[in-house]
Parts: sequence; C-alpha cells; structure tokens
Amino acid sequence: MPYFAIPASHFVIPTPHFVIPAQAGIQYLYPMSFYVYIMASQRNGTLYIGMTNDLQRRVWEHQQSLIDGFSKKYKTHMLVWYEEAPDATSAIAHEKRLKKWNRAWKLKLIEEQNPNWRDLSEDLHK
Repeated sequence: MPYFAIPASHFVIPTPHFVIPAQAGIQYLYPMSFYVYIMASQRNGTLYIGMTNDLQRRVWEHQQSLIDGFSKKYKTHMLVWYEEAPDATSAIAHEKRLKKWNRAWKLKLIEEQNPNWRDLSEDLHK
C-alpha cells in the first residue's frame, strides 16, 4: 500500500485517519478510501444506500447479515453499484443526496454501470 512520509508538524490530521509513529518525528499516513455504495436484494428489488471506508468489509457484513436493521431485514446482499469519494465529508454528502433521489433515478444509475445487476462484490476479492 502506498504511503506518504509527512513531518507531523507540517499539517493537521483530520479524524478519522490512522497515523503510525515512526522514527525521527516522521509519521506515516496511510491514505483512506471512502465509498458510497448501493446494495440490492435482487434485480429491481429493495435498495440500500450507504457509505464506508472499507467497502470489502462492509459488503461482507451486509452479506452475513451481521448488523441488525434495514439491510438485514430486507436481505440487501448484492453490491450493485459503488463509487469512490475523495474524503468522508464528500462520501456522506453523496450518500445523503442519493437517498433523496427517486427510485427511477437510482435504478438508472445502477443500470448505467451495471446493466446486468451483477454482484460486484465478486470483483472486490480479486
């Protein structure tokens, strides 16, 4: 995984980021990725929209029904769409925007990138 060596005194680290202390006052900041994603119960089925900083882990949690709530109740186990966001604030804003969209817009978004409604989680394990 790529990393950047940055003297700690040169910038403020917004939370949440993982900072690992190193020698000589230099800290290594591992860049975090953030994702907005859509899970579905089946083609044209129930949709769940979320955001995470670990897409592979979060999709696995959905598929195993580990967290009580909407996704477990409606069995939204297929990852049908996702997009990387530059930071947590952008991901949260995009997630909130998508949740306000009408269903037809959400279906169009999915079908533009995933016309066969393939479970994209299979690609995450490669």
